[in-house]
Amino acid sequence: MMKVEVYGDIACPWCRLGTHQFRRAVAAAGVAPDVELVHRPYQLMPDAPEDVRPLMDAAAELFGREQAESMLAGMTRVGADEGIEYRFDRALAVNTLAAHRLLWFALSEHGAKVQAALATALFDAYFRDGVNIADHARLAELAERVGLDGDRVRAFLASEEGVAEVRDQVAAARREGVTAVPHFVFENGASITGATSTEALRDALRKASGRE
Repeated sequence: MMKVEVYGDIACPWCRLGTHQFRRAVAAAGVAPDVELVHRPYQLMPDAPEDVRPLMDAAAELFGREQAESMLAGMTRVGADEGIEYRFDRALAVNTLAAHRLLWFALSEHGAKVQAALATALFDAYFRDGVNIADHARLAELAERVGLDGDRVRAFLASEEGVAEVRDQVAAARREGVTAVPHFVFENGASITGATSTEALRDALRKASGRE
């Protein structure tokens, strides 16, 4: 089994796109089911508040309303070309630590396949469905959809378990030079950072698996 790690943030639209492209690349490279994708935490805004607000408002504060609207409209078009729906008019900006803790829990308790399914559910919830991904009840619902035990998830989220571990992993990623996401790391040491393509990921997978 070849392991590929991806550092990303649930609030990063390019991370959602990159993960989607990775799944397509695995099929195109002919390496399924011999590859597992492990999601590692990264927070673009670790100090983001836990109180939700419209993502459009948060983006406007950072870039100005006109530039923010242009950027998000462009991302919406890119997503549509790849078969992904972005609804930035619904998206809610919020701190992503709780979501990363849940991904950490899913990997620890159930492995990479379940974690990958949960990551997809979280991305869709955030960028398509307007879900508050800091809300523990909503997180438990998403976890149950991919097969996790809801009571176990609720107890985990109500605890402090995973908080230090996730923060340590985010800090370690920054120390190791991860400054942009998504950041894919392959077993042969190759990496791909930022906006990419299915073709680039396919070629990297083939090289890492020794098929090229």
